Amino acid sequence: MDLPEEEEKAGVPAWVVTFADLMSLLMCFFVLLLAFSEIDAQRFKQIAGELSKAFGVQREVPAVEIPMGTSPIFDKFSPGIPEPTPVESVRQQTTEQQPDLETLRERIENELREKVESTTQAQINASMQTLQELLEDDISQGKLQLEQDRRRIIIRVEEKGSFPSGSAEMSAGFDNMLEKIAGVLSRMPGDITVEGHTDNIPINTYRFESNWDLSAARASSVANALLHAKTLNPERMRVQGFAETRPRASNDWPETRALNRRVEIIVDLSDPANEYEAELRKLLDEDVEELIRELEIGSLLDVTGS
Repeated sequence: MDLPEEEEKAGVPAWVVTFADLMSLLMCFFVLLLAFSEIDAQRFKQIAGELSKAFGVQREVPAVEIPMGTSPIFDKFSPGIPEPTPVESVRQQTTEQQPDLETLRERIENELREKVESTTQAQINASMQTLQELLEDDISQGKLQLEQDRRRIIIRVEEKGSFPSGSAEMSAGFDNMLEKIAGVLSRMPGDITVEGHTDNIPINTYRFESNWDLSAARASSVANALLHAKTLNPERMRVQGFAETRPRASNDWPETRALNRRVEIIVDLSDPANEYEAELRKLLDEDVEELIRELEIGSLLDVTGS
């Protein structure tokens, strides 16, 4: 029996079959891509977990079981110190919240500071040993003292054997010793300050009107002797006179008063250490940013893979 013309046209259009085949092929293609990919999900889970612990992520975990015990005051409580809770569900704190109280950045910055301090201390120790060997005779005779104050090296020149009383003219042979010191200082980083100090006995001569003039003149004489060796950069030098304002000992006795008459050559290694720390901190920031990017990418791949 012949069908009507309208019934012969009814049915699925031909393009739908082609479209369905195309979708099936695309699905197979992405399934193959996913099957071929290699994702180390376990590694990224481990790194992401450690980072979340380091940055102090805390979570409130619902209690699986109702805590044992009862309270005559509160019937909903957390174990340990009982506290009322405004929520209907019973919850308790978990020991998995924050096992590591120190963040990742704090740990790395602590290591950075330790590295800067160790490097600076190594530089100071090497310089102190060189100066100790060079100035051994003068130190044993009481003409010089060598000290370390944090990031500073102090070469203390006593008045004995260096300057006549009330004068800024150096004694014979003292300038030769300063030239040897300049050779060592030229191989060290840092700023150099020459400080002049006196006791509290007033002075008023045709050359010096006060102890301020005397202390500044003695510091200038030492600085000029250091620069005469042509090994030090003058831009590193600074001269200061403090008169009697910074005594080392009491001015009540002649023996202790003599300790206040001195010139100090101070090498400050703070700026080189700070520059070294700033360079390391720049590298640290770059490494941390790279680590965070890797963890973000890893977390994204982990979610996609699961």
